[in-house]
Amino acid sequence: MTSQPTGPAETPLDPALAPSGPMLSKLIKEGGTVQPVREILWGSSAGVRKYESSNELPEDMRKLVVKLMVVQADTEFASIQQHRPWLDKAPVLEDRWIEARIVADEARHGLQACRILRDFGEEGQKFIDELLAAPEGHHKLDAFNMKFDRWSDVGAFTCFVDRVGVYQLRAFQECSYGPLARAMPLMLSEEQLHLNFGLSVLRRMAKDGPKYYGGKEEAQEAINKWYPRALDMFGHTGSETSRKAIEWGLKRWTNEEARALYIKEITPMIEALGLKLPDPDFDRRIH
Repeated sequence: MTSQPTGPAETPLDPALAPSGPMLSKLIKEGGTVQPVREILWGSSAGVRKYESSNELPEDMRKLVVKLMVVQADTEFASIQQHRPWLDKAPVLEDRWIEARIVADEARHGLQACRILRDFGEEGQKFIDELLAAPEGHHKLDAFNMKFDRWSDVGAFTCFVDRVGVYQLRAFQECSYGPLARAMPLMLSEEQLHLNFGLSVLRRMAKDGPKYYGGKEEAQEAINKWYPRALDMFGHTGSETSRKAIEWGLKRWTNEEARALYIKEITPMIEALGLKLPDPDFDRRIH
């Protein structure tokens, strides 16, 4: 499969130079890869050493980290439930192998989020127990309560919804909470497979039609179904929680900034397949 870019374009770095000042601000805003450092890179505590344990976090920031990790883990475990029925129903053998890889990746990502929650003692363990007991269709985000009725759902979900997940992970890169920042590189590299796979499924449907699975019309229907749910996942415009996450050095972008970057990235990819995205306001539930 042809490699596709994921998330905002990265700015090449001279490894001999540590970016600072305007250059660093530009990298952070545009999503460029930042060299791992011990200091907080943005927000009200920029320049201070990163928080390395839950006990060091201010109370409101502690609550937000827990909330973010609960949602992260919930999406990973929900995705396993959605993909599971297609492990032995995907159209070709290679697709079944990749489906198995995706399920394994989601399980590891859920484990990683839960390991961070364990740092929060009994409170974190309580959330972990609830996450592991959550049944299919009872998750926090709408996109993860929808079944994959057709193979085109699998393709569109991994292309659109998993791509939002990459933006969320990139927002955490080199964040102010050390354990979370260090978990990001491997998770991001594994998500690359999901994005390439989803785009490949839609490409094969549009190009090969029933010889592969479905056809161009069905691929377009899947796009119309999942693109609005993907845009919803970025959250509310003008969110106070989003603003605080930036102030505390946890996330790089506001919800609307990340959503705009996502739309800019995904639009030419879909148009190159001879397909089209609906209007960004189409069938939206969260604005």
